[in-house]
Amino acid sequence: MGLGNKIKYLVGIEGNTREYLRPMVGYDCANVTLGGAGYPISLYHQQFLNFVEGIRPSITGTISMISGLIDAVTDVAMGVITDRTKSRYGKHRRYLIWGLLPFVISYVMKWCSFGLSSTGNTGALFAYYLFASLLYSTGYTMMSIPHQAMLPTVAPRYFERTQFKIIEYAFNSLGQFPSFVFMSLILGGTNMNDPSPADRNKYMLCGIVLAVWFLWSPIVCFFSTKEKSSLDLENPPMDYKYLFSEYAQVFRSRAFRQYFLINLLNYTARSCYSYSDQYFLLSIADRYRIFNILNVVSGAAEFSGSPINYFLIRFKDKRICGLALGPMMVAGLLINGFVTTKTPTFILYAAAILYNLGFSGPGFSITNFQPDVTDVDELITGRRREGVITTFTSFVKKTVQSFMTGLLSYALELFGYNTNAVKKTDQTARAILGLRFISSWLPAALAAISVVLIFLYKMDKHDHETIQRVIKEKHETGSCTITEHDKKRLERIAGHAWEDMWIGRGTVNRKLEELSGI
Repeated sequence: MGLGNKIKYLVGIEGNTREYLRPMVGYDCANVTLGGAGYPISLYHQQFLNFVEGIRPSITGTISMISGLIDAVTDVAMGVITDRTKSRYGKHRRYLIWGLLPFVISYVMKWCSFGLSSTGNTGALFAYYLFASLLYSTGYTMMSIPHQAMLPTVAPRYFERTQFKIIEYAFNSLGQFPSFVFMSLILGGTNMNDPSPADRNKYMLCGIVLAVWFLWSPIVCFFSTKEKSSLDLENPPMDYKYLFSEYAQVFRSRAFRQYFLINLLNYTARSCYSYSDQYFLLSIADRYRIFNILNVVSGAAEFSGSPINYFLIRFKDKRICGLALGPMMVAGLLINGFVTTKTPTFILYAAAILYNLGFSGPGFSITNFQPDVTDVDELITGRRREGVITTFTSFVKKTVQSFMTGLLSYALELFGYNTNAVKKTDQTARAILGLRFISSWLPAALAAISVVLIFLYKMDKHDHETIQRVIKEKHETGSCTITEHDKKRLERIAGHAWEDMWIGRGTVNRKLEELSGI
């Protein structure tokens, strides 16, 4: 075996490398936008609203809460819509184009109120940024849910999905890193001043340039990804009862319930940290000047986890990277709980490296669980419902972020945090305690629980291959064969007795041992 073939074996490439990677690149390039656009928002938008536009945290929290509630409704609707779409382009692809216009318009609006903030009209400013937030989330939902829902179809095999995911991470970085570098340089580079109303034109420039940058990738994905026509799709009648039933049925799957809870806890921990880290640097560590450098270090640490996570899944299973790196995430968060203005700067960098490298493990496990959960749902119901399953991934990511932004904004005001303090470290002991709780102790506890739940998640490669095989047999012949051992494992994964699932109803189940004469 030559060096080239050894490398192909290590990374899991079969056949011609270019032909093998082409569909992955075509599909995942959309993540320049879907994985990159939210990064500048998570880093700079809260400080923009509070310190540049002069909006109190409780008001920005209300915007996030309302947006989150409506986002939950649009996510649910989009999941059903994409699963029921009849089109020669397939069920999902065309929404990548349809969502672009509202997305681009709203992205500019999120970074500029076109002079409205200078009028001092708080009500009008609230309405404007609420509309911008709703328009952004609607456009993003129209693209992201159908795109994620395509993955189980375009990548049906267990490890092939991990390969799609690792390339997705690369395109996430291609969206995140250039946008971060551009925006950080515009806003001050390696020695940032505290944000103020004098920076409004800088933020507007960033919004316009980044909106243009994020325009191309969904278009390329649309033309590069092949999806089977859905014109012959047969849909059951649509009513409110059907809609409720579609989403209630998803929770019948034990694998989905585990996945949902792991994702919820992990992303809530992530949201606590990402929302509060700027306040943490301003008022506890007094190191806001290193904010951009710290984010470069954090991004590099998270990205460095990608090859580790990939090979752990390649040669072990999808849980192992979460179990191996997750404790580092917890350790990084706990270190921040004891930082003061006198703490050496290298401690802040060490905590950021531990947190972000550690976060990459559970994050990669969770994203790899999601398409496999779709197959367990089909095992139970007999139907492919990628859109409905994907809805919950988007629901957790966007709705939790919106709600946590709202709740944490209220919490800061409850603890007495003063955004108008001339020196941001001039906060009460109660405010500092609340900020430590939000930025360190709470997310550390949630992250630790999510690691324990990853350990309890039991589906491995053999289980997934068995699930796909019996589903295919059932669709083709009306029955399937399975060993008693594998049957019990699938019952445990699904949370149902074999005869209570679609896969076991109306079939003659025979053990493979009987067929082979054992």
